[in-house]
Amino acid sequence: MKVIILAGGLGTRISEETSKRPKPMVEINGKPILWHIMGIYASQGYKDFIIATGYKGDVINDWVKSLNNDWNISAIDTGLETQTGGRIAHCLSEYPSESSFMMTYGDGLGNIDISNLLRSHKESGKMVTLTAVHPPARFGYLQISSEDNLVEEFSEKNQTNEGWINGGFFVINKEVTKYIAAKKSSFEIESLPNIARARQLNAYKHEDFWKPMDTLREKNELETLSKLAKVPWMNDRV
Repeated sequence: MKVIILAGGLGTRISEETSKRPKPMVEINGKPILWHIMGIYASQGYKDFIIATGYKGDVINDWVKSLNNDWNISAIDTGLETQTGGRIAHCLSEYPSESSFMMTYGDGLGNIDISNLLRSHKESGKMVTLTAVHPPARFGYLQISSEDNLVEEFSEKNQTNEGWINGGFFVINKEVTKYIAAKKSSFEIESLPNIARARQLNAYKHEDFWKPMDTLREKNELETLSKLAKVPWMNDRV
């Protein structure tokens, strides 16, 4: 099954790193985060990639040409101003004979068990499966006394108490294009709510490691984690 990676956005929230390169090419321990994302799939046997480029796509094209491994990679220019829905539709149109794809974003890492994700999608019978994750702890949690405003407890938020968010790592059937209205359609804002209302959106719950790279702080945190003996986004169960 082919893996689509959305890699065309401007990355404005981490502009310190994206003035000269697209966000997926920001390096974690000397390798683009895109390489780490592809490694999650490749280590589990999925090496057929479609990279949907846009902003500074030539940087990604040049990098793909420099790789020396057994990954099959196609970088497709999906347009500078195209939104996530439009990028997905563009990629699907390039492979009309394929019935389903995996898809993720170019800025998040997690030790997702791809086999379990695919099994969840197949068993659900739904059009789309997303990986649901707990939001990362970003701020210190304060418990404040209602009587005298004293801080009774200070700790990092326990993310497992914060519900679920979209962590990417999708499986999508080609019929999803029915829910993508135009090139500038946002998959998250426009398509997914309609798919959910049609009861065609399945959630695969991932309780283990997941972390986005939306800010410089998160980039630096991933850099530190990448130097551990066991990199937390690589699945040790496969």
